[in-house]
Amino acid sequence: MSIVKINALTVPAEQREVLEKRFSSRAGSVESSDGFEWFELLRPVEGTDQYLVYTRWRDEESFKAWMEGPMKEAHQRGAGGGEGGERPKPAASGSTVWSFEVVQQAGPKTA
Repeated sequence: MSIVKINALTVPAEQREVLEKRFSSRAGSVESSDGFEWFELLRPVEGTDQYLVYTRWRDEESFKAWMEGPMKEAHQRGAGGGEGGERPKPAASGSTVWSFEVVQQAGPKTA
């Protein structure tokens, strides 16, 4: 079955809009990766300042290939670019990646 990677990003309130704009400007970069299955950016509603970046992959190898290729390249050049070619300041002040295997799944029943 698939694997899930959740990146828990600590984002101060004044940086929320910046983070969301950066994700919206990523222009589908992960969606065309081999083995990619799903993406969601989850905004906290109450009780935490952590955004969750949820991605689902066919297998660990697909995730690692994306991490070492397109993701690494995008982060090295800096999403959105800064003034004078400088890399923009990170919107998150902390990051933790959680890994899971999908062992059961269900979708809505159709009529």
